[in-house]
Amino acid sequence: MSAESGNGRGSEVAPGPGLERAGEDLSKPELDRAFEELYRAHLRDVYSYAYYRVGNHHDAEDLTEQAFLQAYRHFERARRESNGRPLRPWLIRIAHNLASNYHRDRARRPEAALDAVEPPSHPHGTEQIVEGREELRLVISRLDGLPEERREALIMRFALDMSNTEIARAMGKSDGATKVLIHRAIRQLDELMKTDSEGADDG
Repeated sequence: MSAESGNGRGSEVAPGPGLERAGEDLSKPELDRAFEELYRAHLRDVYSYAYYRVGNHHDAEDLTEQAFLQAYRHFERARRESNGRPLRPWLIRIAHNLASNYHRDRARRPEAALDAVEPPSHPHGTEQIVEGREELRLVISRLDGLPEERREALIMRFALDMSNTEIARAMGKSDGATKVLIHRAIRQLDELMKTDSEGADDG
């Protein structure tokens, strides 16, 4: 399969799951098979993102299910408008909107602090979602001290290993604005972790 998308963006990445024949209309069975492929390929990403946003397995599973239900309803249009680009940022954007609604519906965050959680397992008990458990846990434990946009950008970067371009699409920002956001988020995170380290030394 060619990595060229045909729209002058061939340098991004090859078409993702469910995007073969992206310019053609598919029959209902073909569309369902394409969506099933997308689901299998990105379930871990969506669940991982949801978990780090809401802080517990039960709500993360519920949010993941809602995200894929919404994605299924709009899959044909999203696939047609993607022009061959991967749909992972689109899925994460759906999860992002649902997670934002989740927090708006609650007066405060879940009681379980993010620094107390382990990187999650797949909701159906398969392999671990995130590598580097100790390093990731240390990073995630400090994200609660960041503004929401910075926190989200770093979840996408550290937990999902998304590129700046993917994060920009997921957050509806330009590549330049996303690069600045991530740079500032990492700098603030470094400062928080340095402060924590100095406090531990003083103790």
